[in-house]
Amino acid sequence: MEIFGVDIGGSGIKGAPVDLNRGDLAQERHKVLTPQPATPDGVAGCVVEVVRHFDWDGPVGVTFPGVVTGGVTRSAANMDKAWVGVDTAALLSSKLDGRAVTVLNDADAAGVAEMAYGAGRGVDGTVILLTLGTGIGSALFTDGRLVPNTELGHLELKGHDAETRASVRAKEDGDLTWERWAHRVGKYLAHVEMLFSPDLFIIGGGVSRKPEKFLPLIEGVRARIVPAELQNNAGIVGAAMAARSAAE
Repeated sequence: MEIFGVDIGGSGIKGAPVDLNRGDLAQERHKVLTPQPATPDGVAGCVVEVVRHFDWDGPVGVTFPGVVTGGVTRSAANMDKAWVGVDTAALLSSKLDGRAVTVLNDADAAGVAEMAYGAGRGVDGTVILLTLGTGIGSALFTDGRLVPNTELGHLELKGHDAETRASVRAKEDGDLTWERWAHRVGKYLAHVEMLFSPDLFIIGGGVSRKPEKFLPLIEGVRARIVPAELQNNAGIVGAAMAARSAAE
């Protein structure tokens, strides 16, 4: 079974049909740059471009980097503030000629995919997926059940939003070495561990393609830490899974 998934990020918007029997992309994904400013109309136009690239005419699942409840975006830390309060599912559906559109938090989507097909498959207890990228997204699971919209990237760390110190953007903006950045990530994981005592951390986002660069350098964390197996495609897969569930 194939369903289309789109992953909206602070720097790029990517999507592809997903083979949900395998939990993998059915075709090579198509990506466009996130417009700046990342307004609702601008981003919606990019989502339409990605979907039409494949001539897709079925249901579409879409992730958003912020809190999403009932298809409405409630926060937009790394997007234009005009997103707050927008019925994003309805907006995208109208731009896509009335197709059914399901919208959910981007890290929640990645987490759902990893729990079904990737590093969290078959893992009980408390699992936390963290997507390290423009910001830090989070997905919290207890015995496989998602606690949605946790937004743990906005926990306070040394008097700052954690994502301003431990995201990939923070590494790039500060020109940090892998060692210095891993030290910050370790401090952040230790803080999250103190609050939730997870059995497993899954590290997602584009940086999951380079786990050897930083995971061996992280210290002071008791929980097991592994890279996301679906890497940066997890959000697309999770979006497609959400669209399938909504259609059932």
